[in-house]
Amino acid sequence: MCCNYKNRKTFSTMKFNTKTIHGGQEHDPAYGSVMPPIYQTSTYAQSTPGGHKGYEYSRTHNPTRNALENAFASIENGNHGLAFGSGLAAIDAVIKLLNPGDEVISTNDLYGGSYRLFTSVFERFGIKFHFVGMENASSIESYVNENTKLIWVETPTNPMMNIIDIKAVSAIAKKHNLLLAVDNTFATPYLQQPLDLGADVVMHSATKYLGGHSDVVMGALVVKDKALAEKLYFIQNASGAVCGPQDSFLVLRGIKTLHVRMQRHCENGKAVAEFLANHPKIENVYWPGFRSHPNHEVAKSQMKDFGGMVSFTTKGNNYEEAIKIVEKLKVFTLAESLGGVESLAGHPASMTHASIPKEEREKTGVVDSLIRLSVGIEDEADLIADLEQAIG
Repeated sequence: MCCNYKNRKTFSTMKFNTKTIHGGQEHDPAYGSVMPPIYQTSTYAQSTPGGHKGYEYSRTHNPTRNALENAFASIENGNHGLAFGSGLAAIDAVIKLLNPGDEVISTNDLYGGSYRLFTSVFERFGIKFHFVGMENASSIESYVNENTKLIWVETPTNPMMNIIDIKAVSAIAKKHNLLLAVDNTFATPYLQQPLDLGADVVMHSATKYLGGHSDVVMGALVVKDKALAEKLYFIQNASGAVCGPQDSFLVLRGIKTLHVRMQRHCENGKAVAEFLANHPKIENVYWPGFRSHPNHEVAKSQMKDFGGMVSFTTKGNNYEEAIKIVEKLKVFTLAESLGGVESLAGHPASMTHASIPKEEREKTGVVDSLIRLSVGIEDEADLIADLEQAIG
């Protein structure tokens, strides 16, 4: 299949920083183009019915998208990559592996869009979801029954930055012959590679750190197993939620600087977290790098660093006060999404997690004053000064 990259042994020996630039890539055979060309075409000429050069129709395969899918596979140490029109389209494809009556055990503190897809779309088709706190991985096992087919993990979680032990969850999944899928959007493969920790499927909202410039919407899946990959390729083609060649080109370009961007995101994230932790008006700061953070030791063992995502609450937990803070920010932009070079701020209760009922979101810590920061790669002094003037 053209979606598998060649010379896998060569690429498997590369260090991560080299893989972001060269992993899974070949110079274009037509003219030796160093960057993969944008094949802006829907169809391909055939010399006779079925006589083509590996490409028939761009919903099924496109050379630019295939180059990106090979890059996805390389940086996650997988064998097969798939690119979709959004992160939710990628999640949608994973759930379509299931049948009515199947059950899923999911992280309870997860992206609101994932929760909405699970509960408002797939529950109507007879798939049951259990939303479980996974801080202690052993608590998952009590939810496993003969209908369980999939464990869905997000780590670090959105927006509470909870850390889930992927190796421990993988052991449970393997014991019961379940698929384990990990949303690796917050960590990125620079910090964490779930396939190496025992996951079967890795998902990314490539809109975020992989693209890295807030100019594209895309999703990604990476797997090692060929049979599983074939099922997902079939769903990708049959459902058609693919990305276009221009978007593929943009994310390929973004991946080439992922390692240098993530280093700065981590440095700035640490500085911002420490500033907030020492601010008299701030109650709680959620960042996996703190020794006091739940499962900090797990984060140290499965992540290279602690990322650029930070959440915090104000003293008094006042909704209006939190809104005033995000409205007064100047360097941080109040906006949906995360993972771009620019710093963004969000108010989960009214934005990303508004689809989750108040009673449910507050059980996981998403209270009215919670503010989530995607710390960008600007100068840390400017970021801290901006937070200082906004908080007052």
